[in-house]
Amino acid sequence: SSRDDQQSQALAKPTFSEVQASALVESLFGLKVSNIQPLPSYDDQNFYVYTSRTKDSTDGPTEYVLKISNTEASKNPDLIEVQSHIIMFLKAAGFPTASVCRTKGNNTTSLVSVDSGSEIKSYLVRLLTYLPGRPIAEFPVSPQLLYEIGRLAAKLDKTLEKFHHPKLSTLHRENFIWNLKNVPVLEKYLYALGQNQSREIVEQVIQLFKEEVMIKFSHFRE
Repeated sequence: SSRDDQQSQALAKPTFSEVQASALVESLFGLKVSNIQPLPSYDDQNFYVYTSRTKDSTDGPTEYVLKISNTEASKNPDLIEVQSHIIMFLKAAGFPTASVCRTKGNNTTSLVSVDSGSEIKSYLVRLLTYLPGRPIAEFPVSPQLLYEIGRLAAKLDKTLEKFHHPKLSTLHRENFIWNLKNVPVLEKYLYALGQNQSREIVEQVIQLFKEEVMIKFSHFRE
């Protein structure tokens, strides 16, 4: 069943070429693309976009991230809208987040339909400003670094308590594997680790979660 999940994800994942992605940026957002490159992604499709300045845009950003949501996520535009509003909310609160770019029609997303020959598939498209920096994984871990990460996470959490949106309930997805209370759901993906020490550690963590954390869910603030 895990392989079935992988297969459905693969079928749902967008497969736009760089030329097609460039055309989306120009047609939906009115920007002139001078360079576009694929970025790593899980089940969506991401591109790094560099735009050239025009006489109408002498200032402002030139680097962006084009995000094309998979067909399953694209069926839930309310969820994507809430995510975009959260980014804008955090930006306004002073967090170092990307900015959400609006389409030529002044929307935060655009639904694009593509005829694949056998069926028509629809994808939600977004454009965010590119946030420069280095992934935390490239830095040596130190107590000070971990403290700063924890401090930022706490500040983020406290700030988001003030966020309100009429469609906020779309974020509550019971079997969403990235929800930390759903750690046991990860058991069906253990095969991906093969048979090694890493797998043993993960299995132990999942078991401890079941024994020590799940029984105390009712005492935690969600």
